[in-house]
Amino acid sequence: MASEKILKQKQVVIDEIKAHVHDSVSVVLFDYRGLTDYDTKQLRRKLRENNSDYKVYKNTLMARAFNDMNIDLNAELKGPSAFAYGMDQVATVKVLTEFKKDHPALELKVGIIDGEKADQAKLAEYASLPSREGLLTMLAGGMIGLARDLSICLDLYAKQKEEN
Repeated sequence: MASEKILKQKQVVIDEIKAHVHDSVSVVLFDYRGLTDYDTKQLRRKLRENNSDYKVYKNTLMARAFNDMNIDLNAELKGPSAFAYGMDQVATVKVLTEFKKDHPALELKVGIIDGEKADQAKLAEYASLPSREGLLTMLAGGMIGLARDLSICLDLYAKQKEEN
């Protein structure tokens, strides 16, 4: 039987995992085997540039934390798993997917995006979405186009009225 001190230490880690899941919009579990120390430092740097980060926890502690939150990820917690989390729905997934292109050893397992479980196919969909800034740019471009078309229409109408 584990001592009271060890159980408290484990509970602190479980509470930390639960806090990361609760405070983050996106969480992704991935297999980091085959990445060098330099690769992991590059990955961490790219994640931090996008308001994300990752940590490596024991699978048993992650399983207990997810079970406490009624999230069933026991099947995905096989083998070494890293835990990436971020404040943007797609930024964390996009960074990991981009990094995977140059480092095929990295394997995305499962994600939790806005509280919903996302399998590998769903993560691939999220990775193909434009970033938040890209979507806002598209929206602004569409709105500018409408304003431009309206101004052209009004100008033509005013010219038509002047001729009559």
